[in-house]
Amino acid sequence: MTEVTATMGRAPTLKEIAEVAGVHASTVSRALRPTREGALPTAEVERIRGIAADMGYRPNFIAAGLRTQRTHTIGVVIPRLTDGVIATLCQAIEATATSAGYQILLATPPDEVDAQLQSIELLLSRQVDGLIVTSLHLGRDEMATQVRSAGVPVLTVNRAGDDALPAVTADDRAGGRLATEHLIALGHRRIGIIAGPRHASTAWRRTLGYQDALRAAGIPIDDSLIVHTEFEVEGGIAGATHLLELPDPPTAIFAVNDTAAVGALGVARDRGIRIPSDLSLVGYNDIPLVGQLPVPLTTVRSPAAQIGEAAVAELLRGIDGEEMSTVTLPVSLVERQSTGPAR
Repeated sequence: MTEVTATMGRAPTLKEIAEVAGVHASTVSRALRPTREGALPTAEVERIRGIAADMGYRPNFIAAGLRTQRTHTIGVVIPRLTDGVIATLCQAIEATATSAGYQILLATPPDEVDAQLQSIELLLSRQVDGLIVTSLHLGRDEMATQVRSAGVPVLTVNRAGDDALPAVTADDRAGGRLATEHLIALGHRRIGIIAGPRHASTAWRRTLGYQDALRAAGIPIDDSLIVHTEFEVEGGIAGATHLLELPDPPTAIFAVNDTAAVGALGVARDRGIRIPSDLSLVGYNDIPLVGQLPVPLTTVRSPAAQIGEAAVAELLRGIDGEEMSTVTLPVSLVERQSTGPAR
């Protein structure tokens, strides 16, 4: 059995680690390198890294950066970190980056263009090797322009910008179509949508999917049933209040995120509207809370963790000088008790 002895008062040298591991110092160097170049078998890398950690080795990212002209950091701009989906996305980004030997520098500005532009500038001033931006605003060219001119590989995640920017997203248009087709199959013809903010590509694409399903079923699109609000609970309250006060209210509502759907549930409760007997409701994202509500919510499951993992993998390709790809991940409908036949 290999005996591992921690060095006293100092970090071990590569030669000392190599002697304990029974390999050449160059092999240790390759195993401890935070990039993917010169990769060794995974089991051997893990063995050597374990020995090094037991001996008190800590990677010197500053010295490595001087040699490679890299800082081994990734900048991440994520507004709305209190949102459960965004938090899951962030955790996956950090875990995947860490496993690849990178640290993340996280900026959490408000979901406003100027605030995000400032955060991007700050992260670029820290010499990050790549940048992940999660909340581009549609129709704001200055944001896409700054991202394209960053000078490092940049990937948009969750929300997409123009086609010139590589992105990792869920198939939100398909998700909006799935939600609406489910309601149509239950006999609903007057379907309202709490459509989210106009600047978010996620909301826009889910709304397009809603319209796709209506057209395919021969149901006219009624603009009075499309309400744009913020993503938060308050947005769901405002949207549901508007829809339910229409002279001819909908028999079903599709909220383009679960948080807004929770707000809509509260409005229905306060008005004595039974879910799903009087009103069917579909959300989007499948955050853990919605399956435990008094009336469990039918929703569309979006793969937040997989988006984060794929985003880091693509960005690392860009950092290594390879071409990054746009990735669109599938979504699925989760049927629960908040939807039922049209009354």
